Amino acid sequence: MSEPDKVVNLRGRFVGIAVLTGIQAINGIIHAFFGSVLLLGNYVPFASPSNAPLIFSFYTLSYGLLTIFFTYLFWKGNRLGWIGTIAVSLFVIIADSLTVLDLLTLLGIIKTAAIGEIPYSLLIIFYLLQNHVRLKYGI
Repeated sequence: MSEPDKVVNLRGRFVGIAVLTGIQAINGIIHAFFGSVLLLGNYVPFASPSNAPLIFSFYTLSYGLLTIFFTYLFWKGNRLGWIGTIAVSLFVIIADSLTVLDLLTLLGIIKTAAIGEIPYSLLIIFYLLQNHVRLKYGI
């Protein structure tokens, strides 16, 4: 029996893929929503431009939209979804690590958020690098 046959399936997909896709979709929607709110800070009273740098608003919105896009491709079994999710997660790990070390303040990333995003992104990468997942996406 091959390794992919040992993994629990849910309607033709691994349970881990279904869980990851759900969590990533929620994560992407939240970031896209708050990035939009921050960008529209002039029109929304609780999100004035002074609360967040403009670049952080773009970063948050971009992260959310990219996460949603690659999550959709990942769910559809597209190899680009796997690659994009890895790439976005690696970028987050690097940017957040530099923020925690006070080496990158340009993006305006909040240190407490960065500390939480690093292990989250590492978990995503570790799951995606498992043999049965890589085989499913032809990696």
